[in-house]
Amino acid sequence: MFSKKPEAPQRVSASKMGSPTFSVLGSDVIIKGDLSAKAELHVDGKVEGDIACASLVQGETSEISGAVTAETARLAGRIKGSISAGELVILKSARIEGDVFYDALTIEQGAQVDGKFAHREPEPKLALAGGTQVS
Repeated sequence: MFSKKPEAPQRVSASKMGSPTFSVLGSDVIIKGDLSAKAELHVDGKVEGDIACASLVQGETSEISGAVTAETARLAGRIKGSISAGELVILKSARIEGDVFYDALTIEQGAQVDGKFAHREPEPKLALAGGTQVS
């Protein structure tokens, strides 16, 4: 009963696990060029280019020079460029120079934004034959 050897942990290859759910750019990383990600992107470094992703988390020491487009964004660093996001959270350490387009917006006291705010218009629904609408 007690003489069994413990089983070795099974390893799962990366191909069986699927793609990662987030990507991280560390504080020592500098990117010159546009970035695109299908999942969450966490940026602590410096990006000189546009960013398009499903979700963006920006660290306090991060700097982005370019347009940001995301479904959700949580911004804490410096951005020079426009921002378009569905759910947008601007933390108190954020410093933004550019226009902000959003569906839902939260701004902490102390955040600095030099630009215009505009609520995004909902996407128009397509009408199919027979009066059915598709969103």
